[in-house]
Amino acid sequence: MRIAIASDHAAYELKAVLADWLRAEGHDVADLGTNGPESVDYPDYGYRLASAIADGSAERGVALCGSGIGISISVNRNPACRCALVSEPLSARLSREHNDANVLALGARLTGIDMAKACIAAFLTTDFAGDRHARRVDKLSNPPQLEISR
Repeated sequence: MRIAIASDHAAYELKAVLADWLRAEGHDVADLGTNGPESVDYPDYGYRLASAIADGSAERGVALCGSGIGISISVNRNPACRCALVSEPLSARLSREHNDANVLALGARLTGIDMAKACIAAFLTTDFAGDRHARRVDKLSNPPQLEISR
């Protein structure tokens, strides 16, 4: 599978470990940075990863920052992306099965290496269930026009 991975400075060490592990598992991994402890802005790396998903150069993505929150928000600004912030494998599996997530976000300050690997493994090996979930996922990219009364 073609996987893009990106992080800010808080998660660059975890990103390096995970990128090496994914390659060892046989995946084609695009490391989109950052590659050091110098402070950077997580949105830049989230947008970079989202672009790789949107243009088809990556099938799935892994987004990392200190908490996972900021980078997941930036990835989700791209309508082609459905990024799920998770902290354990069940949520990772459900993000694929029910939400057809194509990007997984993790917080490096909150998730250890073994748990991160378990989450990614669940994410990569779970198929989208389709059926009733497909209608809901379609609404994520095509929200209905709702009238709000005041």
